[in-house]
Amino acid sequence: MMASTRTTFTLDDDLAEQARALQINVSAAARDGVAAAVRAALAARDRAAYARHPERVDADWAAAEAWGEE
Repeated sequence: MMASTRTTFTLDDDLAEQARALQINVSAAARDGVAAAVRAALAARDRAAYARHPERVDADWAAAEAWGEE
């Protein structure tokens, strides 16, 4: 089991009422939403890093590919 951290956040009254009426597990929905936001932020960070430092042709790459074919 993963360790958990208790946190608090605020919902609009109408949204909280709709969630209750629809029997939505708000904790699970929040956890899923945060996980999706973290994945998106990590992907954006990786894209930005790649844009700053794109791959370049490496003079030794052909030799490395040839070595892998042996």
